Amino acid sequence: METLIQGVTSITLGQIAMMLIGGILIYLGIKKEYEPTLLIPMGLGAILVNFPDTGVLTQMVGGTKAEGVLDVLFKAGITTELFPLLIFIGIGAMIDFGPLLQNPFMLLFGAAAQFGIFFVVIVAVLCGFDIKEAASIGIIGAADGPTAIFVSNQLAQNLLGPITVAAYSYMALVPIIQPAAIKAVTTKKERQIRMTYKAESVSKQTKILFPIIVTILAGFIAPISLPLVGFLMFGNLLRECGVLDRLSNTAQNELVNIVSILLGLTISVKLQADQFLNWQTLMIIAFGLVAFVMDSIGGVLFAKLFNLFRKEKINPMIGAAGISAFPMSSRVIQKMASEEDPKNFVLMYAVGANVSGQIGSVIAGGLLLSFFM
Repeated sequence: METLIQGVTSITLGQIAMMLIGGILIYLGIKKEYEPTLLIPMGLGAILVNFPDTGVLTQMVGGTKAEGVLDVLFKAGITTELFPLLIFIGIGAMIDFGPLLQNPFMLLFGAAAQFGIFFVVIVAVLCGFDIKEAASIGIIGAADGPTAIFVSNQLAQNLLGPITVAAYSYMALVPIIQPAAIKAVTTKKERQIRMTYKAESVSKQTKILFPIIVTILAGFIAPISLPLVGFLMFGNLLRECGVLDRLSNTAQNELVNIVSILLGLTISVKLQADQFLNWQTLMIIAFGLVAFVMDSIGGVLFAKLFNLFRKEKINPMIGAAGISAFPMSSRVIQKMASEEDPKNFVLMYAVGANVSGQIGSVIAGGLLLSFFM
């Protein structure tokens, strides 16, 4: 009874608040189905790490304090960046680059939709963050959780908790955030632009060569991005080579599922009340939203600029699909196009821009690391 009373009386308001935040993350994952594979373990982890003298952070071994299980996992999977990179293998195995290879110019939208990242880097510096922290905050705009973890872990590990929460939360909120951002910078007539889709087959040889060529190019452009790009393209090579279907299926399912569980729990090490509850966290979440919105707007404005030089106009909403939130963003764009014109089918173009955004985000992350490491 004394131990129970001591435990109850030693808990702080901050720790209680973090437990409530953990409960909210679990609720969003279960009830709203917002990135449940990450938010549910992250939510439970936030509860576990905020008990006074919690055994998941420190434990007694032979009468002396030793690292707890989450600390061990953090050093093994986050400090070494193993978990994010393993997830990239699974993501690569899930992606079909066929729509992009049919319309290679969609790569331009994958680049343009990274505008918000660099915009927020500048804004965050002006608001008092140092350049490494600003770069880590900006990468939230990539709408790519593993990339955000990879970059912030190297540049500003102290901000890893709020950056991860913001990155995965905004990825889940794509269907809410993107329509508002797109409508703010487009007219109804622009959203009704139809794009004729011509189905063209892509050879198996092209699909095999693509991940290899992208990896080589990334090695010359931003060699520090090779862990991200290389593991992503390795996963895609498993998918496309045709002789490793079993490994491809494993990467898409068992590997991603297991690592996602461990990643969500492990990130909670940075969700302790004394590290998370401050004004800086609120600023990071706010800047992350700005980065995400400006990414979408940047892609749309680039598409409108592109239309000035094209006879066959592009629906500018396609530009917003250049973010990395695959395949949610492309679905949102098709839904918006159908709402404006039920016969407007832009999905394959949106998918092409969306998968190019996956490449663009990891290269953007590599560029930030090469600039500010």
